[in-house]
Amino acid sequence: MRDGKWHVKGVLDYPGIGGTEQGNAPADFSRVLKEVHLGNGLAVYGRVARGILGWELQRRAGLRVRADSPMAVPGARVVSGFGVGPFRLDAPCEVVWVRQPSPDGLPQSAGFGYGTLPGHPARGEESFEVEIDGNGDVFLRIRAFSRPANWFYSAGGPVTRAAQRYVTSRYIKGARTLAAEGTSP
Repeated sequence: MRDGKWHVKGVLDYPGIGGTEQGNAPADFSRVLKEVHLGNGLAVYGRVARGILGWELQRRAGLRVRADSPMAVPGARVVSGFGVGPFRLDAPCEVVWVRQPSPDGLPQSAGFGYGTLPGHPARGEESFEVEIDGNGDVFLRIRAFSRPANWFYSAGGPVTRAAQRYVTSRYIKGARTLAAEGTSP
């Protein structure tokens, strides 16, 4: 921390910056696309949109989140950490695009994408987006493209891919919890 704020150094250093917004990815990067139905209605959509844009999805996935902004905004820097004590792995990122919810009108979507910074175990981008279609159905979409940041993470290929699948499943569980809050059992 310096002047009451912590700072993440470095610059985005991967091809295809912003590609998750349109579903584009560099050819030599592995890709993830997960889409799940979360429910129906503007209330569900609004809860999930606020949760995504306020870093709640990361927290509910079990990550420790430090961000230089309480909401995802372009250029915001965030470090998500997982693990315990000396076995904690920090993953610094920078928000590269944001889509805010509209006060009215269907269909629409809200969310953000962030890219990796030096010190992250991968190079690439990940996005979290909630969409409500013309029928009021609400969906979560997670997109990512990545490759290991260095030889060390490349050597752990199967473990790295399993960790990514696990964290993605936790994001989905967190989104389902956000969607269900405030509803009767």
